[in-house]
Amino acid sequence: MSTPKAVGATTGDGDPLALALFGLTVVSGLIDAVSYLGLGHVFAANMTGNVVVIGFALAGAPGFSVLGSITSLAAFLLGANLAGRLTAGRLRPALAAETVLHLAAAAVVFAVGTGGTVQYPVIGLLALGMGLRNATVRSLGVPDLTTTVLTMTLTGLAAEPGSPRRRRRVLAALTMLAGVVPGSVLVLHGQAGWALVAAAALTAVTSVAYRG
Repeated sequence: MSTPKAVGATTGDGDPLALALFGLTVVSGLIDAVSYLGLGHVFAANMTGNVVVIGFALAGAPGFSVLGSITSLAAFLLGANLAGRLTAGRLRPALAAETVLHLAAAAVVFAVGTGGTVQYPVIGLLALGMGLRNATVRSLGVPDLTTTVLTMTLTGLAAEPGSPRRRRRVLAALTMLAGVVPGSVLVLHGQAGWALVAAAALTAVTSVAYRG
């Protein structure tokens, strides 16, 4: 994996790269809303959540799937490995691949739904895209904008309330919510496929709009 670039530390909130990462954070919210609410309580973007879910399932808690979470973890790691070899430091190729994977997952959902064993290929497609993107974003080294998790971002917000990156941290949390809420509404109304189409569209728009 490439070493994060120091230039990322100087990226301003209005910089094209930062704006692209905010947009991708919205996409992460959409994807995890679909995967957790519609695909058996599995995360496609937040791998920490999958490790916790596996623990729940092994302890016998109902409604959690070891196989689903392992599928997501394996696909995510494969995507991250591919990004390390092919797209590290190059955001647009990673976003092009992610868009295709979102559309493929949406096509499966529209064709056969999300129930039964079909959930596993859908989980795999989504997590593969998230792994590709997460590794690529990591190589860019932009502080507080991982696009998929908020733990360290929120820690920084609380621990450093006077930091010049305070606005960025707040915006990161708000953009995640901006994806989770509509994604959840769509899934709860039986429209998971359209949530994935929205994720693909936003990823594609971000890729086209980004110049860097």
